[in-house]
Order: sequence, then structure tokens, then C-alpha cells
Amino acid sequence: MELPRGMKDFEQKENADIEHVRYHFKQLSNLYGFSFMDPSPIEMLSVLETKSGPAIKDEIYYFKDKGDREVALRFDFTVGLTRYAASQKSMRLPLKLSSFGGVFRYDEPQKGRYRYFHQWDVEVYGKPNLESEADIIELTSRLFDSLLLKDITIDINHRSLVESFIKKTFDSKDPKLVSDILRAVDKIQKKTKQEIIDEFKDRYSIETLEKILNFSQIKGTISQVEETFDVSQLDSWDHLKQLFDSLGNRGVSNVRINFGIVRGLDYYSGMVFEVFDKNSSLGSLAGGGRYDSLTKAFGREDIGATGVAGGVERIILTMQEQKIIPESKQNRVAVLYINEAMQKVAMSITSLLRLNNIPTDIDLAGRNLKKQMDIATNAQFSIIVGPQELEEGNVILHDMINGTEGTISLEKLTEDPNSVLNLEKP
Repeated sequence: MELPRGMKDFEQKENADIEHVRYHFKQLSNLYGFSFMDPSPIEMLSVLETKSGPAIKDEIYYFKDKGDREVALRFDFTVGLTRYAASQKSMRLPLKLSSFGGVFRYDEPQKGRYRYFHQWDVEVYGKPNLESEADIIELTSRLFDSLLLKDITIDINHRSLVESFIKKTFDSKDPKLVSDILRAVDKIQKKTKQEIIDEFKDRYSIETLEKILNFSQIKGTISQVEETFDVSQLDSWDHLKQLFDSLGNRGVSNVRINFGIVRGLDYYSGMVFEVFDKNSSLGSLAGGGRYDSLTKAFGREDIGATGVAGGVERIILTMQEQKIIPESKQNRVAVLYINEAMQKVAMSITSLLRLNNIPTDIDLAGRNLKKQMDIATNAQFSIIVGPQELEEGNVILHDMINGTEGTISLEKLTEDPNSVLNLEKP
């Protein structure tokens, strides 16, 4: 019995890690005033094509249901949330929505993403304004802070700025040319400059392509970019400067300009951004921007939209690379016993800790100590009940992360069960 290629079962540890990210995301989305909802996992195929065109069929799961309707599994939350927002004729603006859950894509499986994976998502619908964009970026930055991730950079750009440079460089306003070159720029995060030139040189001159690609590799602060390149003639540069000013006012400092960020999807219409771990090769951890054209495609000319989505599995891999211990493990205890005679005391300690809301594990099968330790990997602390220590009224307390070890009296453990979580280094 095999699963379809690209699918997998999510075991206990993976689910615990996903729930860890979900908890922090829901805490923050509530803090920032977002209403949490779960859009339908199945959409009409025509609705999904509204966002990405008929070519989206190659990248998603779609089929005919028993009513002979063409339907598809959601490939993100943006479409469902925007469809919902567009249908709310009397909604109060801005409407702030958030979601967390599984999505399906018929992409080639890769590290950090199977064909079924998890995303978090926040969207703001209302009159287009810079502060809603700053709000989305601020929340994104705070989420990575709350997960204790380090060296996180948020790269920001504006589609109009890149489009204006393309039109100026090619001396053309042809929409097909602009779209084609945007795809070339979008590849700069994944391919070398020479690989992109080789791919596009049959359609455009190498000299012009090099000029575009050199432009797309410009990164830095506002002042660094202005010292590097004359941006005065480019559309939307002032918008980016005002956005950075707003983010600075909010205390968000891990942002920079990156002219290579354009977000490949054609529906983006303004500011765009992506999130990276500077020391990882996993690629983008989250991405978003303004997409007013999508709300218009759903028949709402009166509202704009800006949002962001993040890949949960990639974030978890990044946490593992940075050796970050999820809170679910930080607060977990395993009670171990040397022999069968110690099992009764160990069970009593386990019940005591659980009564005080401390997640606690114990082996029920009477395995030897080595096997108990082998299966206690989900806990940070272990309590070892041994005959010699028990005779003195103590048990061993061991930090399974840093190796610190000491003893704690049963009297203290009974009076203050939370003391098991505060083992001090000698």
C-alpha cells in the first residue's frame, strides 16, 4: 500500500511542530486584529483560474465531481479569502482575515514542501493604503521573532518600479515583453545570471538582458540603493521610501530593498516582498504584497488587497537548522525508572506533574532504562527514579538538551512541581 507521489503522513512530532507554528501565528493574528477563518478546501476551477489563468491546471489538483462540475483543491488561501471578501457587500473596511491549514499543489516535490503542505496567511481588504502594507510586513517580522528565528531578512520591492525600468531599458511598453522580462527577473533568486541569459538570449540582446539582471541584483537600505543607482526616474520609489519610514516607526528593522523581488504571479500590482533566512539555502519562507487586480477580477472595483503567506514546513526546517527547541518540547518531562520496583513511584510522580498541567510521558510497557531513554526524545527534562536516590528521598533531574544534571527532593517536587522545569547549571 503506497501513497500517491508527493503525499505523506504527518506523524506526532511533525504535527507537534506544525501546532507550535500555528499557536504563535494565531496569537499574533489575533493580537493584530485579524479574524481567523478556514475557507473551503474545494473551489470551482473557474474561480482559481480567475487568479492565475487556465495554465494553473498544470499546477493543481482538479477534477469533475458527481454533478459534472469542474472543481479543484485549494492551492493557497488568497483565492478563497478574496472570493469571500468580494461577496461581503456590506462588510466594514478594512476587513482583516487570517487562515492556517493545508493546501495542495501538483508541483515537483522538494525539500520542505510536498504536494500537500501547510501555510499561514493574512490578508487586508479595503481602500489601498501604505499603512496596511506596513501592518502586514510588521506582523510577518513579529511572527519570525516569536518563533525565535535569527538572521531573518525581509526583502521588499515594487512591481511598478521594476516595470518602469524594463520599459525604459527596452524603450517599449509592450505588456507581453514586460511580463516576459519580469519572469526573467523572478528567476534571479533561483538561477545564475548566465543561466537566465542563455534561456532568454534568443529573444533579447545579451547586453540588454545583462542590464536588467544587474539592476535586479541591487540590494540594501534606502540610502545604500540611492548611492548605488539613480532611482529618481523610477515609478514608486517614493512609495518604498515612505513604507520604510513607516516600518522604522514601528520598530521593524530587518528589512531591505531588493530589486530582484517581483513575485512571479501576474496579479501582484504594487509592493511585493519575500522573507529569507540569510544562512539557509531553503529559499523563501514567506511572501506577499499588494494585489488589487485580484479583487477587481472578483468584481470588486471598490476595494484593494494586500497579504502574505508562509510555508510552515520550510519554517520548521529553518528552526531545525537553527537548533530552536519548540515550546512543546521545552515544557515536556519524561519520567524514567531504573527497575520494576521503582515503577510505582514513577507513576505517582507522573500523575502529580500532569495534575499541575506539566506535559509528562512515562513508559507503560516496563522496558529497561536504555529503551525508556531512547523513546523519551520529545522531552527536554527527564526525572530518573533510582533506588539509591529514592532511599535518600530524592530523584535525578536531567536536562536532555544541554546535559545538565542534578537531584531534587520528593518533598520539593510535591510542594512545587514546576521546579522540574528550572534545573540550574552547576
